[in-house]
Amino acid sequence: MWIRRLLTGLGLAAAGLAGTAVLLRARREREIDRLVDDLLDATVPGPDRAVRRGDLAALPPPVRRYLRAVLREGQPRIQRGRMEQRGTFRKSAANPWRPFTATQHVTVRPPGFVWDATIEMLPGIPVRVVDAYHDGRGLLRAALGGVLPVMEAAPGAALDEGELLRYLAEAPLYPTALLPDAGVEWTPIDDASARATLAHGGTTAALTFHFNDRNEVERVEGRRGFTHENGTVELRPWVGYWRRYRERGGMRVPTEGEVAWRDPEQGEMPYWRGRIDRLTYRPEMRARPTPRRARVH
Repeated sequence: MWIRRLLTGLGLAAAGLAGTAVLLRARREREIDRLVDDLLDATVPGPDRAVRRGDLAALPPPVRRYLRAVLREGQPRIQRGRMEQRGTFRKSAANPWRPFTATQHVTVRPPGFVWDATIEMLPGIPVRVVDAYHDGRGLLRAALGGVLPVMEAAPGAALDEGELLRYLAEAPLYPTALLPDAGVEWTPIDDASARATLAHGGTTAALTFHFNDRNEVERVEGRRGFTHENGTVELRPWVGYWRRYRERGGMRVPTEGEVAWRDPEQGEMPYWRGRIDRLTYRPEMRARPTPRRARVH
């Protein structure tokens, strides 16, 4: 009799825990949905005109060539975008690569994003990761099974700068955000590179953009906040690579990338490799259609 009661009790306890997990997961989902809604609701209109040749005249030569190559004449400026990603991720060189899927929402005015990812860190037990920059603040947190918190980055200037830097590094996916009227200041370096600086609120992010002979952004370099297991954030050398440019929304954008930390002794440690499966935009305005091959010259 007592065994039956024990098994019944264990079954009720398991059901109770499962029910609690469902409720916690639903609450997390609502929190993420609110964060995305807040991000999108905060967008403000930008210049209500298409991109023209004169918009690029004062830029450093490699930046001007790049934007002429990826933007068509009459290209609408991007207000916000949504992308679906998949790839692999690892915490360190000692850890194996794990598959992930993610949805990311981006806004240009003001700059911001929410990256909502599911990483299969353990067999059958995914980790839900939310990485974001919104309202001038960075956010990075992870929960096992979408329920049990396992990491949350300490808020502060280093996290804010790191997340704004991520937004800037990913701007080749929404290239009208690299125009001067979107807040980016360009400083020439040489014929194949230039430095981009973006200030938002009290935070400033800067990256060096390197361009290849096809006038594409091939690599970005800077210093970004590395989050330790205890949540503290430390600035470290960081690099991102972009590949496989394709036409999306009338623009040429990368569809594959890789991100790595740089160590003075050990070299590069890639930790994110992904591809963008789907990318859609909401423009500032609708420009009249132009021929597919027409670009800003």
